[in-house]
Amino acid sequence: MTRSNSSSTHPPLPPTTEDDRVDHLRLLRSRRVGPVTYRRLLAEHGSAAAALEALPSIARDAGVSDYRVCPEGVIHAELKAGRAAKARLVFAGEDSFPAALAEIEDAPVMLWMIGNPDILKRPMVALVGARNASSLGTRMARKLAQELSAAGFTVVSGLARGVDTAAHDGSLSSGTIAVVAGGVDVIYPAENANLAQKIGKQGLRISDQPIGMHPHPRHFVARNRIISGISLATVVVEAAAKSGSMITARTALDQGRDVLAVPGHPFDARAAGCNMLIRDGAVLVRGVKDILDHLGDPTTQAPELPLDTPEQPRTLRETALLHTDILERLSPAPMAEDQLMRSLSAPATAVAPLLVDLELEGKVVRQAGGMLARAI
Repeated sequence: MTRSNSSSTHPPLPPTTEDDRVDHLRLLRSRRVGPVTYRRLLAEHGSAAAALEALPSIARDAGVSDYRVCPEGVIHAELKAGRAAKARLVFAGEDSFPAALAEIEDAPVMLWMIGNPDILKRPMVALVGARNASSLGTRMARKLAQELSAAGFTVVSGLARGVDTAAHDGSLSSGTIAVVAGGVDVIYPAENANLAQKIGKQGLRISDQPIGMHPHPRHFVARNRIISGISLATVVVEAAAKSGSMITARTALDQGRDVLAVPGHPFDARAAGCNMLIRDGAVLVRGVKDILDHLGDPTTQAPELPLDTPEQPRTLRETALLHTDILERLSPAPMAEDQLMRSLSAPATAVAPLLVDLELEGKVVRQAGGMLARAI
């Protein structure tokens, strides 16, 4: 997969002073600024302070009146809350930021972390699956997590009920990573509060959402691309045909990562997604040996990241016009993503990150089978 110059080909340098960190976070937290727009603004204006100054004018040119950037007080409150939660703020480009994650197209600008960031240096494998998992599914997830940990991998999951819980529980003693959908200090679901506290002491909790943010449905899509983005491979244990785990699997494939799946009975709807993945070429997993045979020695693993093809970055005006063009072509009736690409006469590498931005803003809804619809 090729990527544009405006994403991670030439990532901006991380902030070096406290004032600069505040400016960078203000820019990121400003309305209608996602990771892709943030990087483009820095590329065009040279600094976060200059980009903040230019944003109202850019918004007016894009047809948005009365635009205000994120107030400085909001950022100081977030930083204070982060310190109270004993969380650490890490920007892309800093040593503790996962190198593999920095290479994905819509990489987070920053991460809040609670726990031990050193486990990010080990090779990682994502284990995801159904919230309403069967007893066999949770047993399989726990066993795979235990054996992957014993083999030298760090297990990554999303702290949800079912398979995620079993994956974290099985790998807790070796250090597991929980990528949460809300703020890193907000535990969801509440029943996993004890597990989350243990992960914060023995492993790592991470999020790119503001401290104190309660998760909304759109946040889980953003969370999923981090789960797959920091991992060499994503293993799906149980998943319905339409599920968050299938979104994670699709995101992993888009990122050039491997996808593996545990098969299930054809009559069990919780296995339908896994069986579809295997039908479409995912590696079949009967036990940890299948994963290890596919991935090889964890001490020598590094993701084979796609090469970048430099392209001329778009201006913010061009990006705003493309946003508008996408929304005008979509309606509440689902449209195939490849059909949208053809109608726009634009390459997938240009449109894909903008679709993610629109999803995160709640303007576009992604449905099963690669279908897109405009949110009502």
